[in-house]
Amino acid sequence: MPPKICLYSAGVVSVLLLIVSIALVLFQVFPNFLHSTIKKDIVLKNGTDVFEAWVNPSPPVYMQFYFFNVSNPSEVLKGENPSVTEVGPYTYREIRPMEQVTFLDNGNEISAVNPKTYIFEPNMSRGLEDDLIRTVNIPAVTVMEKFKDHSTISRLISAYMTSKNEGLFVTRKVGDLLWGYTDDLLNFLHTFSPELDPTFGLFYKMNGTDDGEYIFFTGKQNYTDFSRVAKWHDESNLEWWSTDQCNMINGTNAASFHPIISKDEVLYMFSSDLCRSIYALFEKELYVMDIPAYRFTPPREVFANATENPANAGFCVPAGNCLGSGLLNVSVCKQGAPIIMSSPHFYQADKKYVDDIFGMNPVKEDHETVIDVNPLTGFLLRAAKRIQVNVFVRKYSAFSQTGNVNDLVFPVMYLNESVIIDEGSARTVREVVTKGAIVINIPFFIMGLAILIGVIFIILVCKQRAPESTPAEQEPLLRS
Repeated sequence: MPPKICLYSAGVVSVLLLIVSIALVLFQVFPNFLHSTIKKDIVLKNGTDVFEAWVNPSPPVYMQFYFFNVSNPSEVLKGENPSVTEVGPYTYREIRPMEQVTFLDNGNEISAVNPKTYIFEPNMSRGLEDDLIRTVNIPAVTVMEKFKDHSTISRLISAYMTSKNEGLFVTRKVGDLLWGYTDDLLNFLHTFSPELDPTFGLFYKMNGTDDGEYIFFTGKQNYTDFSRVAKWHDESNLEWWSTDQCNMINGTNAASFHPIISKDEVLYMFSSDLCRSIYALFEKELYVMDIPAYRFTPPREVFANATENPANAGFCVPAGNCLGSGLLNVSVCKQGAPIIMSSPHFYQADKKYVDDIFGMNPVKEDHETVIDVNPLTGFLLRAAKRIQVNVFVRKYSAFSQTGNVNDLVFPVMYLNESVIIDEGSARTVREVVTKGAIVINIPFFIMGLAILIGVIFIILVCKQRAPESTPAEQEPLLRS
């Protein structure tokens, strides 16, 4: 082939490659191909790596408990503000495999239970399970609330509490407060009301047990449904709240998310601890173990009261009885105990609740719930679920044990359930992300090649068109 034909063929190839690369970029051919492949691969299907990681999560999960030790109980009974000191963390390794796994509806759904076992980690804790904590006497407050309108029973209970020297505050070991102890008052009342369990613990019956059967979507029909909760306790809706919207079960169990997540997406999660669904919004981009991630956090509106967020009116229990922003009354799903949930140190709550308790110091970095997820695979890279357990305390005229205490949302403890991807899983995700980046950038590689060939073509053409000078032209114009 003559040199000129080769030369101009290179020019044509350069133009064609440039056009093709631009078309590939404009029509998103390779990103669409990559996303289509991932959507097909990330499905809960027996025998796949995705399914194995879902059934037996490899990254370690840790549960940290922080308690608030009351330092001025006598003054609180006189109407002064409580003063508390945060102690902890008391750290437990959490083991949470999926069990009793059964595929349903031709592989479109999957049922499972998720038992959790907690193992104390003294080396990761500031204190031992035998540490004593002075806090609100939750069984007593629950009983007072339950029988406050029954004068005869109230007097009987108050007399019994006096004889046993039981009051509004109690001192107990950390292990007892968490996993359960036999309470004298509950044991006494159990004789007359067998439905009252004589044992109390914040996590009583929650170690080595599950919170009921879940039915999840596998993502087979729609990738956005990957691991989304379809039913809990064989129900597709809750029944505790007063509106259909608030009773909806939305999202995953927060252990995994669907792939191809965008920044403008709303991540929904269902939490049986909170007895409701919540959501998180994109906050920022970051890297976790050299893996790109999107951070999602619940906005203030999630726990805002009905005045700020009318959609939350259904969470006011009884209907119309709304607390301030940042609080959730879960007594309806906690056997009537006056339990109120919030973020730790009343982060994102009305300032009143912070000011009512000496020792509250809300800090965004330490007290907000965060979810760091890889947007391509939907893999959870790092997360921290932070919830505070509070008790509503007030004066009951029939119970001298409450003294002149003010109406208070009293903090008892908060938890930080955290996870970060392990090195083995991180290596796998990095490989997927790297391969994905290569696939997506193929058009730019083609574009670069086209530009390189084009530059070479221009240089060679310019050289061909520049005629060589004759000996006469090389002579100087003037001679000496």
